[in-house]
Amino acid sequence: MLGKLKVGEKGKVADLSMVDRLVRRRLLDLGITVGTEVCIKGIMPFGGPFMLESHGQCVGIRRIEALQIKVERI
Repeated sequence: MLGKLKVGEKGKVADLSMVDRLVRRRLLDLGITVGTEVCIKGIMPFGGPFMLESHGQCVGIRRIEALQIKVERI
């Protein structure tokens, strides 16, 4: 799960099917699809969002949604 990675770790997106349809659409619009490599740049405290980098851009994603995205560690 993307939500289990620590700051600085990289992963390859394996499955987006558990994510809400609208969130999945937004991720696809940003270029985050199955097979995309992502890197965790920051985790905000107190249940805040994850900051991840993909294709040279930083994206914030809610912790709940990060826990629904399956990734393979690199």
